[in-house]
Parts: sequence; structure tokens; C-alpha cells
Amino acid sequence: MRPAYRLLTRWWTAFAALAAMAMLGGAHAFERLGGLDPCPLCLRQREVFWAALAVAVPATLWTVFSRATRGTPRVGAFMLFVVFATSAITAGFHAGGEMGWWALPASCQAGGELADIAALQALANGTAPPPEFPSCGEVAWSLGGISMAGWNALISAALAIFSVLAAKRPKDARAPHEPLVVATEPRPETAR
Repeated sequence: MRPAYRLLTRWWTAFAALAAMAMLGGAHAFERLGGLDPCPLCLRQREVFWAALAVAVPATLWTVFSRATRGTPRVGAFMLFVVFATSAITAGFHAGGEMGWWALPASCQAGGELADIAALQALANGTAPPPEFPSCGEVAWSLGGISMAGWNALISAALAIFSVLAAKRPKDARAPHEPLVVATEPRPETAR
């Protein structure tokens, strides 16, 4: 387990980039292949994963080009913690609204279909009413009694925890430092 932990924390930004791409790919697959139109809060959750990619990819490139002598940049790992924590909070808010624990914003209450390109063009020309998005309060898909927003909150919280572990990894996971050795010269003996 220790070698896996070292590998994970040393290359965390690369793993985080892969996780963000997987989450975005899954969301787009549910939309395109599953026919589940995203609500406004779902779109906000996607934006957070795009931000994670914007942090993780440059940090990974830095790690590669610096030959990984110091492992994952600590600043990048901490920034990923902030991004993934934001994602967990946003998704948790969405999941709580789906469960009826609190009211969701008014922009999330409209029901209906997403607009197509022709409707958006008519909207841009001022000849059509604004499109209505799916309601954020309705669960469109769930697995094991947990909605998609709930799963997003759990996964994002786990990614935030791993980001903190990568930012605060022990010294042995970083490049070793040579101990500072101070040489002392013997004292000359004084004549008596």
C-alpha cells in the first residue's frame, strides 16, 4: 500500500486530470447517450471539473518537464483541493435540494426541454421566448438510492481528500535532502 500511496501523491495532478476527464466524459455520456438534459446546477458542476483540468494539466506538465524531482507541485495539489471541495459543496447543495432538505434557486425550478440550435438562433434574434431547462429538484438518474448529484458530491469529496494528502505528503515522498554536515576543526593545543 505504501508504494501505491507514494505513486498517487507523487503524481496526483496527473491522476486528478484523469479523474476530471472521466467525470466530464461521464456527464456528457449521460447527456448524449442517455438523453438526460443537464439542469443549471449540473452545468455548474461541470464547470468545476473544467477548472480542475485547468489546474491539473499545467501542474502535471510542470512535473514531467522538471523530471518529477520534487513530485506533484504542492501549490497545484492545494489548488485542486479547493476546486474539488467547491465541486463537493455544489453537488451536495444540488443533492440536498433534490431530497427536499432546502429550496433550490428560482432558476432551477423551471421544467421543460433544452433549446436546439434553431431555437437559440431565434432567441438571439429576439423572436423566441427563453428556453426552459430541466428542474434541478427532480432526480433524473440514481444508483443505489443516490442521485447523480449525490455521487458527484461523494466522488468530489474523495478527490478533495486525496488532494490534501498530496499537498501534505510526508517528506519521504519528496526528493531526499542531504543532511547538513558541519565540519569542525580540532583546536590547537596551547603551550603551558
